[in-house]
Amino acid sequence: MQLRYVFSELGQGLRRNLSMHVAVVLTLFVSLTLVGLGVLLNQQADKAAAQWGSQLEITVWLCKTEDDNPLCLGEVTTAQKAAIVDVIESNPEVAGYRYESRDVAFEKVKELLGPEKFDGPNPAATADALPESYWIELKDPQEYRGITSAVIGLDGVSDLRDMREVLEPIYGTIDAMKWGALGTAAFLVFAALLLVGNTIRLAAFARRKEIGIMRLVGASGLYIALPFLMEALVTAMIGVGLAAGALAGFVFYGIRNNVGEKLQFIPWIDAPEYLNAVGFIAVLGPVLTLLPTLLLTRKYLKV
Repeated sequence: MQLRYVFSELGQGLRRNLSMHVAVVLTLFVSLTLVGLGVLLNQQADKAAAQWGSQLEITVWLCKTEDDNPLCLGEVTTAQKAAIVDVIESNPEVAGYRYESRDVAFEKVKELLGPEKFDGPNPAATADALPESYWIELKDPQEYRGITSAVIGLDGVSDLRDMREVLEPIYGTIDAMKWGALGTAAFLVFAALLLVGNTIRLAAFARRKEIGIMRLVGASGLYIALPFLMEALVTAMIGVGLAAGALAGFVFYGIRNNVGEKLQFIPWIDAPEYLNAVGFIAVLGPVLTLLPTLLLTRKYLKV
């Protein structure tokens, strides 16, 4: 009989304030989607950092015969190479290094751009057009200024490339999207809390006679508040379900089947990160509705 009453009141409450519940669901849907998007983007940044953190190498290009750098007076000599290696090996910021010949570099270029462009009588480039290089791995990716300043002025060094210059725009874009999503979500979460409060107030006013009778017959506060809590839980679950669907579309159709196929050199988020984001909003959604409902029912249900 008690459960029948609870579910009966739940159905009536949802029908009485249908427009308010729809507004709460839509606000929760948008806010939880943005929160989940922020969680996904945060995981994307962490995944990219984990993938590239140990690969933020510094590339030292050596002089070649016809070099664009006016300081290069010709092909790097054996003595100059030895001096460069001594500086690299003695620097405390360096974890290791490797030498890359122009033939190895040429094979990388062919693999990246397609070997057909380098075959035939008029190839796009030859191995002699590429410089030799040293690839320096750092002990700490954040500690790099010492080795760059030590190497850049050496004889036989044409140029230096730091992978941060390539990756910084990617990290910056991800961070901007993450904080933008979380900032907008925070505003909408506040709006959702206000909507939940108004819904509870209107629902309590509509049932003031029933609540008064139940108080007179000795019903407990939790028993009276249970239909309100059930309404809050239902709206939260609907909002979470819609947000989970939107995040699934973002991850599996927007990332995996679109951007991920075009930019395969970037490690993209997938199912594990999606499940983490859904788990987070699955906890946050009920908290956003049940907590204010518990607090407000103590005020509005006192008849």
